[in-house]
Amino acid sequence: MYLIGERILITLWVGALWAIGYLAVPTLFATLQDRMLAGMLAGKMFTAVSYIGLLCGGLLLLGEWSRRGRALLRSPRAWLLLGMVLLVGIGQFWLQPLMVALKANGLAAGTPQEAAFARLHGIAAILYLFNSVGGLLLAAGFRLR
Repeated sequence: MYLIGERILITLWVGALWAIGYLAVPTLFATLQDRMLAGMLAGKMFTAVSYIGLLCGGLLLLGEWSRRGRALLRSPRAWLLLGMVLLVGIGQFWLQPLMVALKANGLAAGTPQEAAFARLHGIAAILYLFNSVGGLLLAAGFRLR
């Protein structure tokens, strides 16, 4: 029974990661003329995906813990889940507030603020990519007991 719930959680999380990050957001920027609006909508979607990830990842970790107990620390799958949840937390609660603060102060072309925003955006994109690949491993049944 737990496997069905686990598969649903993985599908919800990984499906949201891929649908938003690689389909919806690029479509927003390709379609909307107003890049500020596209960015604001993308930010809201990424926030929703982050909370989905925190919820699903947390529940998946709880499931791993309930099955394995202390052996959880020897589970590569549990470490993958923990790493993914930590990356979501870093993105949502550290990078995102920094990026919002920079945008609130204005991002004029060629300014240090624009460069800092681009750097943070690049880091966030790399973390998102890592989670996307980790999600594929989970969806493919990565266990390595």
